[in-house]
Amino acid sequence: MYTIISGTNRLNSYTEKVALEYHKFLTNRNIEATVFSLKNINVLNKNAAFTIMENKFLIPAEKFILIVPEYNGTFPGVLKAMIDITDIKKVWWWKKALLTGISTGRAGNLRGMDHITACLQYMNVYVHPNKVPISLIDKVMDEDGIIFNEN
Repeated sequence: MYTIISGTNRLNSYTEKVALEYHKFLTNRNIEATVFSLKNINVLNKNAAFTIMENKFLIPAEKFILIVPEYNGTFPGVLKAMIDITDIKKVWWWKKALLTGISTGRAGNLRGMDHITACLQYMNVYVHPNKVPISLIDKVMDEDGIIFNEN
């Protein structure tokens, strides 16, 4: 099973729209996938509600697709905080991850994907070497989350 992580807690974000596009792509091919959004999740304290979500979305995942928006030249603190409160060995160890970086700039969050790669590899995650940078997300995706630029 794939878990697609929308790596921000911002409402109506391009990050979540890209996560939903991945979900649609996988389910249309009969591949089991869920979307784990950081919206409305308290990542500062591990509480019962987070543990329920961890057990439902993160621990059962065999593979992750992380949609990583660029925040100040790296990845969002809320994503790092979420990783920090998980049960590292159960959630991350020896699993696989594909990274997609998004930005309104021209680099598609390459630096942020390098930063989170280091964090994931520290936790024994195999990070797919071909990362997907999506630059100028606000120019290639419409309000409904449809990518209209074929490139």
